[in-house]
Amino acid sequence: MLPTSWRRLLSLIRIVLGMSCLTIQLISSSFAVTDTVILFAGYTVYACVTLFWRSLEDSGYPTLALILDFVFFFLSATSSAPYSYWVSSVFYAYVMIVTVMMHNWWKAVGVAIGAVVLLYLYPTLHAEVLRPGLISAGILGCVLAIQREYLEERLSNASRQTVLYRYDAEKAREAERQRIAADFHDGPLQSFISFQMRLEIIRKLLQRDQAAGTEELHQLQELCKTQVNELRSFVRSMRPVDVEGSLNATLRRVVEQFQKDSGIPATFVSAEFLEPSEPEISLELLQIVREALYNVQKHSAASRVAVSIAKSNNALEISVEDNGAGFPFSGRYTLDELEMLRLGPMSIKRRVRTLGGDLTVDSKPGQGAGLKIRLAT
Repeated sequence: MLPTSWRRLLSLIRIVLGMSCLTIQLISSSFAVTDTVILFAGYTVYACVTLFWRSLEDSGYPTLALILDFVFFFLSATSSAPYSYWVSSVFYAYVMIVTVMMHNWWKAVGVAIGAVVLLYLYPTLHAEVLRPGLISAGILGCVLAIQREYLEERLSNASRQTVLYRYDAEKAREAERQRIAADFHDGPLQSFISFQMRLEIIRKLLQRDQAAGTEELHQLQELCKTQVNELRSFVRSMRPVDVEGSLNATLRRVVEQFQKDSGIPATFVSAEFLEPSEPEISLELLQIVREALYNVQKHSAASRVAVSIAKSNNALEISVEDNGAGFPFSGRYTLDELEMLRLGPMSIKRRVRTLGGDLTVDSKPGQGAGLKIRLAT
């Protein structure tokens, strides 16, 4: 759709062309009123009306307006009046510009072929001079019309793709909000509820036995320190992963930071592997490892953790193992089995499913657990 300013400019050019043709016809007929003069006078009036009444052409008759412009161009081109050659050349350029900017490419082809054919069928004084210019301008107009439709199609596809990306981004944000809400409910919120209940118990205990209440208060202070550390770890796990350099180097930093924050000895082993082609995949893998380590810190009571990454049969394989309490279930389960039985960490399962990877969870209650992600590269 052309801007209004461009449409008004084209209308002004049409008025100027109509008045020029009318003036030339009047001069050539010694200001006698002929049929051609009347036609161009009517065309000029029509051009003036459409300048202020755009809906006259936009309400379903743009092709009819193009035909009308072409007819009056032909009348100008077949005229033997002085200077009609220059006016008809400009008129043809105007018709081609309107066709290229406002109509389909096949109409541009029709205008170009029609102009040349009519000048061959109705040779006039200026026909021989006009034909080369009409052929050149017609070819250029057809090429521009085809290119315009191609670019418009690409722009339309890009717009649709943008809408889809926006929808996917909104879905991802909503899923992330739900994940954070679930993690907060299962983590810090439960700790605060427990803290509140312990405070109520201490209040009642202080009324009966002040010494026991004081001892319980000291224990609650230690628990509060633990909860603060857990809350810090939770907030840190919500922050975006700072990816600097390779996936291997970033994973090593994540493991070192986990050991520093939790005090749990953690090792990182890396073998040769192929980096994911898309940065988004690396970010998801890093987030999976962070969530797995956070779960180890919060639930497992482990004394050691091992993280490894390697290449296995054209696939990237990441594992997180600990010697803690393990999951409430026992055995080795795949991603499909975990989802069917509603077992395992929900957020990690969702992320692995989004990546199109495989997940295996090996749980030995009281002895530890292992989590392995496999992603085709």
